[in-house]
Amino acid sequence: MTDDDHATARLPKLDLDALPPAVDVSDNTAALARVRAVIDAGPYRDEWPSLQGYRPPRWYQDARFGIFLHWGVYAVAGFRGEWYARNTYLQAQDEFRHHVDTYGPHRDFGYKDLIPSFTMHDFDPDAWAALFRRAGAQFVVPVAEHHDGFAMYATERSRWSAAQLGPRRDVFGDLAAAVDRAWMVRGASSHRAEHWWFMNGGARFDSDVLDPRTIDFYGPAQREESAPNERFLEDWLLRTVEIIDGYRPQVLWFDWWIEQPAFEPYRRMLAAYYYNRAAEWGREVVINYKWDAFAEGSAVYDIERGAMGGIRPDVWQSDTAVSKTAWSWVRDGHDYKTVRDLIAELADTVAKNGVLLLNVGPKPDGTIPEEEQRILEAIGAWLTRNGEAIYGSRPWTIPAEGPTRPAVGSFVDAAAPEYGPADFRFTTRRDVTGDFVHAIQLGAAEGGRVVVRSFGTDAGLLTRGIADVSVLGAAGPVRWSREPDALVVELGDADPDAVVVKVSLEPEAVQPRQDALHG
Repeated sequence: MTDDDHATARLPKLDLDALPPAVDVSDNTAALARVRAVIDAGPYRDEWPSLQGYRPPRWYQDARFGIFLHWGVYAVAGFRGEWYARNTYLQAQDEFRHHVDTYGPHRDFGYKDLIPSFTMHDFDPDAWAALFRRAGAQFVVPVAEHHDGFAMYATERSRWSAAQLGPRRDVFGDLAAAVDRAWMVRGASSHRAEHWWFMNGGARFDSDVLDPRTIDFYGPAQREESAPNERFLEDWLLRTVEIIDGYRPQVLWFDWWIEQPAFEPYRRMLAAYYYNRAAEWGREVVINYKWDAFAEGSAVYDIERGAMGGIRPDVWQSDTAVSKTAWSWVRDGHDYKTVRDLIAELADTVAKNGVLLLNVGPKPDGTIPEEEQRILEAIGAWLTRNGEAIYGSRPWTIPAEGPTRPAVGSFVDAAAPEYGPADFRFTTRRDVTGDFVHAIQLGAAEGGRVVVRSFGTDAGLLTRGIADVSVLGAAGPVRWSREPDALVVELGDADPDAVVVKVSLEPEAVQPRQDALHG
């Protein structure tokens, strides 16, 4: 049966009698003692002033571009997105009606019954890693566990994992190893916190969420208004510790609900544990957080599907997707962003001192949709030509030029503006060959030339003279002139749809030492 025709046929149900035995995680005393021992050994304590001594690693600031992956049981349904597990139990939602029409009543065929069809039988982790490397990614962050509570890694705290059910392999670990082999950095995301309430709709009518045989999967299914209790918080901490110790990710991404006050002491414990373990490994690591979950400076701030209004002094991250409509694979197709839109998003983020984490959503058979592969290959081709304006770059004096401004804040990427030839983003870099400023044009060039007003003599932004001007990827030198109101670059045969102007600055004047003057 193919992924495309499964919805018209009856899928096999999960055989409850063949499930592995449930795991007893009621007594966490010994595991918590081991966590405390790592924290007490230092160098970080589980106190905000200590954690604010953290500094983001150089490799992460230089990377600027990573790949995010949402894939899990929800892809079997492939209907509207990765929140299918919740929305299928909310009777007013389209997912509920779709589920009943396709699979039957929830008491007879629930979300858990999609697990046997989550086969990943064509999953090739090395092919995925090769694609991500061709896309120009420097690190890869797969979902270790989403809100649905199905672990994509080999966990000892639950029987509900890809290692024991569905594909029956540690798909997360296999991909992490492939990422290593491709010389990228492995990461992980945890969405476990939201599981406290995620499946609670199924507790409000006759559904399999009420079946005591599967309470260790669907539970807790508590009210959204309630704070998680200590046992759940301990389990959240220890599941995250399990990911840290089992896979050593160097990026650890969290979704929003950990900002709830009940998580506060556990967040501090988690950060201190992770940073201390990383110190033991000799690795530099990153925690990504949203809103106010972590104290300023203790981790790296993340904006979901959003943008900054200007340059942030500390490195930050935007997580977004190739699709405007969902993070995971959907059967009826996505409203995909254009490659130009995504490159503009990348340039805007980097110009403001950010890192872009771009998501794709694999299919339940373990393949990445062809359109998403095409998008990644196109981004990689652009980065092959223009990567020196992105990797290892830092913000310039100003981030942007031009009349078009993107919306600022979270969840604004679906309304991305259409940029024109007057819209630019700027980055700067220094290496052994000199100092450079890059102007990344967000719209296609017109009239065979590029006009950068911020580089004009009257703008006063370039405090040193221009030694040379080039266009990245161009076959040879280009003609240019610097005028009071702009730098004008004649493109010649250069591609007008992918222009990055590179300005080489004259060397800084070296002041002679006073003792040398009187030698």
